[in-house]
Amino acid sequence: MLHLRLCFLLLLSCYSAIAQTRSAVATTPESATQISILTCGTGSELYSSFGHTGIRIKDSATGRDVVYNYGTFDYQDPEFYTKFTRGKLFYYLDRSSYTDFLYTYQVEKRSVTEQVLQLSSAETGAIIAFLENNLLPENRSYLYDFLYDNCATRVRDIFPRVLGASFAFGPTVEGEGITFRKVINQYLRDKHWERLGINLLLGSPVDTAMTDASSMFLPDYLHEGLIHAHHQGQHLIKAEHTILPAAAPAPSRLNGPLWALMGLLVLTVLSYLAKPFRYLKGFMRFLILVVTGALGVLMLFMWWGTDHQACNGNYNILWALPTNMIVAFVAHQSRRWLKIYALAGISLLIVALIVHIIGFQQMPLIEIAPLLLCLMYVYVDLYKNNL
Repeated sequence: MLHLRLCFLLLLSCYSAIAQTRSAVATTPESATQISILTCGTGSELYSSFGHTGIRIKDSATGRDVVYNYGTFDYQDPEFYTKFTRGKLFYYLDRSSYTDFLYTYQVEKRSVTEQVLQLSSAETGAIIAFLENNLLPENRSYLYDFLYDNCATRVRDIFPRVLGASFAFGPTVEGEGITFRKVINQYLRDKHWERLGINLLLGSPVDTAMTDASSMFLPDYLHEGLIHAHHQGQHLIKAEHTILPAAAPAPSRLNGPLWALMGLLVLTVLSYLAKPFRYLKGFMRFLILVVTGALGVLMLFMWWGTDHQACNGNYNILWALPTNMIVAFVAHQSRRWLKIYALAGISLLIVALIVHIIGFQQMPLIEIAPLLLCLMYVYVDLYKNNL
């Protein structure tokens, strides 16, 4: 009987020791660390039109609460605008307090949603180690690319690298044929001038269909991919909540570029067809040729003179001929070669429309249609005057 009591007490003491060990492990600082993805909504400024992504590390044991942010750059760089234009601007990883990070979005009235990750202590430590290694001076910078390497894609790439083959994102793209351009236009639907300018400079690469992975260059699509993401047979996201609600959407604005170019078309038609306005003909011809030529020069520069991959293969240059800038200064003269130039200009206008119709590259046709008609008037008149 005594032996039974001793065995019972021994088992009881072992159980108590195991329970205390488990309790100690559960309260270690590492297991108290929580990683979450912050998806920030869009803002009124162009730079904030596509949202933002951050990684929050919150340690309830130590009170540490920081955000790792791949979307920072040096505003005070004297060559900032030159580097930005040429696609040579370096972004870098930064770490700031959660309070400071959130303050910006409170001021700008932008939404913030948090997705809390379900990870083991070892996996949590591995992600933190990855971020800290990226934060080293020799690793923190990267050459920013809007479509292929930005604050969202950098966060996207952490999961397969750190968690391995057992991790998989959920689907993000519903349906087929959703292109980068279509999605970009959705985000810029109320920024008409900005949307027009971006569409004129972006080339045919943005008219390819997005995959689930490539769609995550946008924070909202990364957020969607994480909702149904799995790791080791379990959902990666264990909780999601809204930290800051989205502000009420701003009322739609008038399509300024469309009406401006419609006005240009009216003046062009009047100067060519109405006698009281014939005195404007030379000026309108010069203006249209110079404007389209300058656009062509800019498109050519963005295509060949920069590292912006999305600006390659820009077939808007079929109608925005850089040579128009030269022709503008001699179009009033009678020269036989202007007849050939006019025929070439008309032919290339038609080719540009074919490129748009077959979907090889979508052009902002709603806004630029009046400008293309103005060009047609100029080319036809040049042809007639130089027979």
